[in-house]
Amino acid sequence: MEIRKEVGVRDSITSKVSRYRNFPMVPRVIFGRGSFDQLGEILMPKRRHSEAPFIFLVDDVFEGTSFASRIPLIFNDQVIFVSAEEEPKTVQVDALVGRIKTEFNELPSGIVGIGGGTLLDLAKAVSICLTNKGSSCNYQGWDLVGKPSVYHVGIPTISGTGAEVSRTTVLLGPEKKLGINSDHTTFDQVVLDPDLTNGVSKEQWFYTGMDCFIHCIESLNGTYLNAFSQSYGEKALELCKEVYLGELSPADSRDKLMMASWHGGMSIAYSQVGVAHAMSYGLSYLLGVKHGIGNCMVFQHLEEFYPKGVALFDQMVQKQKVQLPTGICSDLTDSDYETMISVSLSMEPLWENALGKGWRDIATRKKLKSIYSRI
Repeated sequence: MEIRKEVGVRDSITSKVSRYRNFPMVPRVIFGRGSFDQLGEILMPKRRHSEAPFIFLVDDVFEGTSFASRIPLIFNDQVIFVSAEEEPKTVQVDALVGRIKTEFNELPSGIVGIGGGTLLDLAKAVSICLTNKGSSCNYQGWDLVGKPSVYHVGIPTISGTGAEVSRTTVLLGPEKKLGINSDHTTFDQVVLDPDLTNGVSKEQWFYTGMDCFIHCIESLNGTYLNAFSQSYGEKALELCKEVYLGELSPADSRDKLMMASWHGGMSIAYSQVGVAHAMSYGLSYLLGVKHGIGNCMVFQHLEEFYPKGVALFDQMVQKQKVQLPTGICSDLTDSDYETMISVSLSMEPLWENALGKGWRDIATRKKLKSIYSRI
């Protein structure tokens, strides 16, 4: 009888504990202007031996620049320059994995992603698929990755996406745009050097920063909200206001936006994003619209869902004198609209966070088409 009672207690404890997700966080992070120059000493203890290289996936905007010469290469390390003009794709991940496996006899010591959200997501996805069999599209979804990834490092050169801290890597696949959401996705090390974001164009600075701002609005107004997410989201929102509505020096602006991105990414660890992100996935899948600008193009028309957030967004657009593109969807066919709507509605956790359990009664195909048609 006592044995049965003990088992019952344990079962009860397990049941209670399993209601909460045990999310991973980035275990190592270094922050500071010029901290990139410590990358060599950070990587050295992780090198297994000279035949197990580090592979650096770097935005090709840096090819031939003085920055590229600062990458700490030794032994047979390799730099692969990758264009960030298009959103990361599953076929691109598979090609990179195939290239690495063909050129080297064993797994690399690690993967280092240097760039914006596209390069960081590629680095996370490649590190996963080096140790998990099959195409990366097999792992698009939630908790489908079975084996730990190889050691991987994220170094953002633009701030806002939160990719440096999130447990997802968003990929455009043959049938959908969806993240590899996994405990094995999160970076093992992140280097936050605000100096690396110097020189980003004003438009890109705005659109990527608005990705962070919209993260915050969607998280803070979502049904999944709790004190953990709220604490990060509120801080990120405060920092975004300072950057886009204040009068900061360029250096302080870079510092604060980098930390806003970090907090904004953390705000959705125990929460989710919402309507703007769900609908921007449709734009990206059909039209190839990049994530940051796609979020902005959608968000400006979401007064019904986020009235205070949209009003604040409009202030930021006016303050920064940004002109959002118009007429993107003006020539689309009914079939095109149906494709975008289907991709968007497949993001069920995002809609549930935004609108609750009854989201399907609100987010109708007619509703989504009316929003898309205004973009």
